[in-house]
Amino acid sequence: MDCRVLHLDCFSGIAGNMFLAALLDLGLSRRELAADLAGLGVEHVLRVRRVRRGPLAARQLDVRTPAGRRSRSRSRSYAEIQRLLARARLAPEVRETARAVFEALGRAEARVHGQPLAKVHFHEVGAVDAIIDIAGAAIGLARLGIERVTASPVALGGGGSVETEHGRLPLPAPATLELLRGIPTVPAHVSWETVTPTGAAILRTVVDAFGALPAMTVESVGHGAGDDREGPLPNVLRAVLGRAGAGRSDRVVTLETNLDDLVPEHFDYLMERLFDAGALDVSLQHLQMKKNRPGFLVRVLARPCDRMQLARVLFAESTAIGVRATESDRVVLEREQRRVATPFGRLGVKLVWDGDGRAIVTAEYDDCKRAAKRAGAPLREVVRAAEEAGRALDE
Repeated sequence: MDCRVLHLDCFSGIAGNMFLAALLDLGLSRRELAADLAGLGVEHVLRVRRVRRGPLAARQLDVRTPAGRRSRSRSRSYAEIQRLLARARLAPEVRETARAVFEALGRAEARVHGQPLAKVHFHEVGAVDAIIDIAGAAIGLARLGIERVTASPVALGGGGSVETEHGRLPLPAPATLELLRGIPTVPAHVSWETVTPTGAAILRTVVDAFGALPAMTVESVGHGAGDDREGPLPNVLRAVLGRAGAGRSDRVVTLETNLDDLVPEHFDYLMERLFDAGALDVSLQHLQMKKNRPGFLVRVLARPCDRMQLARVLFAESTAIGVRATESDRVVLEREQRRVATPFGRLGVKLVWDGDGRAIVTAEYDDCKRAAKRAGAPLREVVRAAEEAGRALDE
């Protein structure tokens, strides 16, 4: 089964409006975008026009107030943004993506300013244009049916400064750098802001892997324009939309640490914290260590951009004083999480497509366990019902 892939070529950086403009240039319907954005209940006017950046034609997007002015920055708390998204009329997957992007922004601001997430107030990213850019990005990904996002290393400008509500700050902006932890960057050789906090938060939230253009059949190419500035390359974000086969490749990092003093009953909590921080898989292996001491090998599989965040969890929640990191290629089959109706209620299943396009269905164990206890039924009957309903989805 083919997978729809979006690749972002960030040779001139990325901003929220550049990302959304690139999706419109790829074929996102402006009418559908406007209809979905109306569900936010935020007054705005989208201004989309064709421009040239160097030799390239591109789309530029600005968000304006109904009076015609560009939206002014207004401080909004993290809780206020989350309430706005919670009450908005948005598709569930769109709401969750938008919330995740704002959470990434909030956590970065909290670390930069040394305060809890609950006390974070957004200034520049609290403006109407940032809300529209982020919600629009989530809408565009869903509307275009994008299942996987990859990106090139990000071109980062520096040496200049930017005016913010916190005063003049060096470039890259502190929140942008925080969001780019673990993400590969290259010099842009310009002294202006090439990556905004909103653009960095979108990258951190939606990109599955960073690297070269993956193997795909290219369907369309879009360009989202930034400001008209002179640089070594046109100031655009290039987006490539295509389809990849059932098996796809990406890069992962393996984090390992040997422990001879891990309290075994604490491993459950450590594993939970690692998954919350973005781990793809966590395992524990028994070892015989130096001086013949019994110990454990903790192994974490993750996306390369999450390595530092996961290493911090290992240092905080275990007795590790060092973590080994190894990057490698992996090939994976396409998979999808779905919920199916059964006599025992709605249960989660995972569908994995093999190289011939056949679906392999596996019931979600925790869902089935809860349903079996609730119904007083054997677990195997609940699992069988969930997997039969899952197979019917692929027929």
